[in-house]
Amino acid sequence: MMELHEMNLNIRYDAPKEIWDKVGSIYEAMEGWIGYDCGAYWFSFDESEKHITASVEPSGIHFTALMEESEWNLWVATIKRIATEKLGYKVGEIELGEVDF
Repeated sequence: MMELHEMNLNIRYDAPKEIWDKVGSIYEAMEGWIGYDCGAYWFSFDESEKHITASVEPSGIHFTALMEESEWNLWVATIKRIATEKLGYKVGEIELGEVDF
């Protein structure tokens, strides 16, 4: 059953240009990438269907999704791993205690 999900990653809106220059390649490396439309999208631009979208907020990159929990968990683990590799620092969720602010 599809459920709503959210997370914030510690890729801050005020990160240096060299960090933001890599974010697009992280997005494109993820399963389901389809492009931008008032935010980044994976799987569908239609938010009533299976989708993931991302926006930049003061707390970091905010993701919302509508999908199966097991698929979401795998996607989240993958983006954290790829972002950590590409950005050169541990990327995770502050709210879960995975990283410091």
